[in-house]
Amino acid sequence: MGASRDVRVKRKAVVAESTRTITKKVGGDKNGGERVVTKSVGPKWYNADDVKTPVASRKHIHKPRKLRASLKAGAVMILLSGRHRGKRVVMLGSLPSGLILVTGPYAINGVPMRRVDPAYVIATSTTVDVSGVDVSKYDDAYFKRTKKPASSDADMEDSEEKKMTVPEHKVADQKTVDASLIAAIKKDHLLKGYLSSKFTLTNGQRPHELKF
Repeated sequence: MGASRDVRVKRKAVVAESTRTITKKVGGDKNGGERVVTKSVGPKWYNADDVKTPVASRKHIHKPRKLRASLKAGAVMILLSGRHRGKRVVMLGSLPSGLILVTGPYAINGVPMRRVDPAYVIATSTTVDVSGVDVSKYDDAYFKRTKKPASSDADMEDSEEKKMTVPEHKVADQKTVDASLIAAIKKDHLLKGYLSSKFTLTNGQRPHELKF
């Protein structure tokens, strides 16, 4: 059986790449006088083995994610996954990774600043004024955890007894963001109770018919 079409195309491409063009002068009256002749010189035979050509990979090419129109800074949204699912949070902005930055605020419903996948939130029509909140220094690197070195069994037992503590600078940042948000939330006397309550479905409610 002959080679498949893909193999023949690859072999032709290899020949085309290895072909070079030369230019030389030809003299003599029989050849029409002195003139310049250009011809291609390439290999006489095809390669015996298939030559693999590298294929461009999209592994390290990350296009910025396009957010839904309803996902904008100040929008109140409902979390659908994670330990805080069902709680309402305020969106502070978007991050280069495509995730969104949200907070409860922590002083109202216990949700700290965190990154959330926009696919797991429901945006509501309620908004909060976040113009007074500075989130310029909060990026993806801010939320990355430092890896701890490998420890022995004795160290693991001691670490289990110790509770995980939040760095002091992150606690201070959370208080600063909460203070700015709470000042805006207090302007609406119903907004604080709305944010502190969880979203639940009761019998007879159909999610696709609800208006948020």
